[in-house]
Amino acid sequence: MNIPDFKFQHTYAQLPDVFFTRMPPVRVKQPEMIILNQGLGERLGLDFEGSSSDDLASAFSGNAILNGSDPIAQAYAGHQFGHFTNLGDGRAILLGEQVTPDARTFDVQLKGSGRTPYSRGGDGRAALGPMLREYLMSEAMHGLGIETTRSLAVVSTGEDVLRETPLRGAILTRVASSHIRVGTFQYAAAHRNESWIRALMDYTIDRHYPEVRASDNAALALLDAFMEKQIKLVIDWMRVGFIHGVMNTDNMALSGETIDYGPCAFMDAYDPATVFSSIDHAGRYAFSHQPVIAQWNIARFAETLLPLIDRDSNKALSMAGEVMSRADRFYQDEWLGMMRAKLGLRDVESNDEVLIRDLLDWMKDAEADYTNTFIELMKGARPGSAKCSQQAFEEWKRRWDERRLVDSADKQASEDLMQKNNPLVIPRNYQVEEVLAAAIDGDLDPLNQMLEVFENPYQDHESTKAYQEPGKGAYQTFCGT
Repeated sequence: MNIPDFKFQHTYAQLPDVFFTRMPPVRVKQPEMIILNQGLGERLGLDFEGSSSDDLASAFSGNAILNGSDPIAQAYAGHQFGHFTNLGDGRAILLGEQVTPDARTFDVQLKGSGRTPYSRGGDGRAALGPMLREYLMSEAMHGLGIETTRSLAVVSTGEDVLRETPLRGAILTRVASSHIRVGTFQYAAAHRNESWIRALMDYTIDRHYPEVRASDNAALALLDAFMEKQIKLVIDWMRVGFIHGVMNTDNMALSGETIDYGPCAFMDAYDPATVFSSIDHAGRYAFSHQPVIAQWNIARFAETLLPLIDRDSNKALSMAGEVMSRADRFYQDEWLGMMRAKLGLRDVESNDEVLIRDLLDWMKDAEADYTNTFIELMKGARPGSAKCSQQAFEEWKRRWDERRLVDSADKQASEDLMQKNNPLVIPRNYQVEEVLAAAIDGDLDPLNQMLEVFENPYQDHESTKAYQEPGKGAYQTFCGT
């Protein structure tokens, strides 16, 4: 058997063993390669050249334990829709941390790899459709320039998983800067063990935030750095109309990457109340709520760090509160900067927020497509919404044109700024469903074509137009668990 040579280290396993359980993936009946990310493999320093499809299927199903692997399932907790519970990798196994040729480190995890002590009655398996969905969506997000976990491979298992109906089983190989979550800190804090929290904090700083080590108060500096990184991530989601769908604290990574592509989707017609997830009945994770929920989750992280911020609990709470008091203003400033960029505004003017919000209000009333409206503005065309008031739009556009004259020094720079921040294509929900259905039936061509388009989603090319038509009618997503 010829399996790529991974260069694993296992620093996470040096934490107190309460944070994980050592165990191998559960073998599957008949693994078969479905899709392999050659480009990501090269970045990781993996050479697939001499490996057969069967060899790779065995490796990425967990049937063959990779050289140097010390597989573990990680423990964590989390607030799920606001309710705290103990969780953990109920269907995932971390094989190890791959050291790349440029000395970076990435977790390599199998998702759908069987029962663990954290499965809570689940079967530990995953279906092919949701695993291909995560592969597609995470790679699209990477192409859009948004921090994200990535997908290295999907393997079918030769076994069915029983959900509402029997579905083809599959395993995804996920690559992440790490799988440390806000919920990992909550797990340690729930045990009221300060030494565990400190060990996890030190590990997180070493892995993701080494710059805060020099601070007089490392815990407070970590909170501040994570707050900024997470808010910047959500700003990028808002920029492209992405709705995560399940922003539980166990789905918020300390690395600042988008993680866990369950019921996510992209918004077509602009509406801040947009929800796609079938389980989000109250709209907790609606498009416009994402910044608020991010701050709520960061506050939960802050709570776990209080014993390390200061021995005096009241003083610690006050110090953490000062950091959190910056969060909303930081978001507003970053959001304004992002929206200015989408409109090609390079300087700062006091009335910019009014101009931006008036456009968004018009877009909501007109049911205008979020992505295509900015494309049309870049092209100098009128938005194509049948419900739009052209008079209202023309009045707004006159104000926008006047505002752009303030930046008159370089019109090309304004256009370049818009092009850099407004994708020409997003994963249109109905097209995602179409390519996944085809892939499940054995036709991977539509999926590969879509993946190719998302290698350069800001550049116009021959296939772009085919991916710009908005969906029609209601759309709903499901967790796939």
